[in-house]
Amino acid sequence: MRHLFYALMLLACSQLLHAQPIIPAAPDLAARAWILMDATTGAVIAEHLADEQLAPASLTKLMTAYLAFEEIKGGRLDMSHQIVVSENAWQKGGAASGGSTMFLPPRQPAQVSDLLRGLIIQSGNDASIVLAEHIAGSEDAFADLMTQTGMRIGMTGSVFHNSTGLPDVGHVTTARDMAVLARAIITQHPDHYRIYSEREFEYNGIRQPNRNRLLWRDASVDGLKTGHTSEAGYCLVSSAQRGDMRLVAVVMGAASEEIRANESQKLLTWGFRYYATHPTYTPGDILAHASLWEGKVKEVALTVADDIVLTIPRGDEAALTAQVELPDRLAAPIEAGQVIGNLRVEYRGTLMHETQLVAQHAVEQAGFFSRMWDRIRLFFMGLFGRG
Repeated sequence: MRHLFYALMLLACSQLLHAQPIIPAAPDLAARAWILMDATTGAVIAEHLADEQLAPASLTKLMTAYLAFEEIKGGRLDMSHQIVVSENAWQKGGAASGGSTMFLPPRQPAQVSDLLRGLIIQSGNDASIVLAEHIAGSEDAFADLMTQTGMRIGMTGSVFHNSTGLPDVGHVTTARDMAVLARAIITQHPDHYRIYSEREFEYNGIRQPNRNRLLWRDASVDGLKTGHTSEAGYCLVSSAQRGDMRLVAVVMGAASEEIRANESQKLLTWGFRYYATHPTYTPGDILAHASLWEGKVKEVALTVADDIVLTIPRGDEAALTAQVELPDRLAAPIEAGQVIGNLRVEYRGTLMHETQLVAQHAVEQAGFFSRMWDRIRLFFMGLFGRG
């Protein structure tokens, strides 16, 4: 492979000639751990003790809901499905428990659409257990499924022992894992994600508000989940979208409801003010032309197979640079979408993204005499037989 050039299209300005923007340090939050993530790119903008294992309280219900969404997506569950509330779910999570509940009556059927709203908006422990028992047969089996699913989507520090977040030794997560999970819900289940923006829900004649105070304070906030126990403190996973940028903020271990809301708002405001989600390249953008031997044309246009979107300081797009690597010798035939080279995109010397370059279109082989002539030229150039 050889380096072709180090500046492409809209990235043509040298970072050495572009003044770096002044960005203040991320706010110092009154919380045990926190993280701010770009929901589109997965880039972490700021963090503090984001990998420390902590009790998640009702943030646990994000995974309970995610698994329910997966069941619906897979056709194994339906929003109109009726599930009978078990005695166990009522005793552990219903009105009899004295904990957070949507007040499901025991031994009565409840619709999945109501259970999801009771789980998400009212943080009902009873709804969590009913869904867990229905999906996995028991809450213990569901907890195993939660942990395994978390590992599958990139949650490396989470172990779940129940579907509710009620205190249990060893039932832990991290701020980073909660951001990963929130991002999975937002990107993989956008229709169900809308439930997180609903401010209240009435069931069994009892109306309860969503505990996420940011839904009333900031019109750009549309989710996700609160949590609180004496061990976990006050926790909040929030998400907001402004323009083309969506952020996820996780704050864990705050001292009160007001503090968790205020600190989450600080983090989101800072992120939107100083960072941007920047579309860099998209399929169809011609990023380079590779010289071609033995073809009906002498070069092939190269593009990317997927969108490249990066999170960078706002207004500093000119500090992005790109590097293309192409083979020393490329011969026809070429198929559309065939991998030809590599692309590296850097921001001020830091690698941001690396991907493959593919052929924009197919190229057929030239006729016999044209191919022979190219091979003779390659022989004298010392490139014949090299890939």
